[in-house]
Amino acid sequence: MSATRVVLRRAAAVTALTATAVLAAAGAASAHVTVHPESYEKGATDGVLTFRVPNEEDAASTSKVQVFLPTDHPVLGVMVHPQDGWTPKVTTTKLKTPVKTDDGTITEAVSQITWTGGKIGAGEYEDFDVAFGELPDNTGQLTFKTLQTYSDGKVVRWIEAPSGGEEAENPAPTLKLTEGGEEAPAPAAAKGGDSDTVRTAATDGSDGTARGLGVGGLVVGVLGLAAAVFALVRGRSSKADA
Repeated sequence: MSATRVVLRRAAAVTALTATAVLAAAGAASAHVTVHPESYEKGATDGVLTFRVPNEEDAASTSKVQVFLPTDHPVLGVMVHPQDGWTPKVTTTKLKTPVKTDDGTITEAVSQITWTGGKIGAGEYEDFDVAFGELPDNTGQLTFKTLQTYSDGKVVRWIEAPSGGEEAENPAPTLKLTEGGEEAPAPAAAKGGDSDTVRTAATDGSDGTARGLGVGGLVVGVLGLAAAVFALVRGRSSKADA
């Protein structure tokens, strides 16, 4: 085999490995339970939160999802959207500090929603929609700790809150609450519309970084291949001049 082919094959291998590694890392970074949209205005009313649950196991399916709602800053008027194949169980808790509203004082709120009976297979995800009547106006974010149970008994605990600007290994879905006037993404569309459009819109924010990293990896690989070829040609030219 000629020296040219050896160099080109090695360079191509480096390019492929670089791109694959970066794309794999990008996929792993985005494959966790998330809430959409990423933010709402403080005190927002009559909206929808969508919890997106991807399946990360190749040999097992997701069989149970548990989302825990904060009770120190409760979400009021929670209702669960019917989900084909899944049976929801809603748990309410008495609030330590009742919430006063225009309709009266609220003493209880939903603290947990559990979905069972369904299945999320390998390479698939499921969206769970939860409607709310009113979000709190006295905090900057809401953290929804989540447990994901697989058919083989494995439980992934998405319960870690972001700290120091670095993403946790198993981050909990977190909703940012903005001040009035701040730009925030539109709420997730209700079921019954164009599902492909809804899913695409919901993933734009979380997948943008992953796609950027993937493209960056490919560019680096291509530049590496070009540099190898240039070095080979330059070496041959030097020998010919000598």
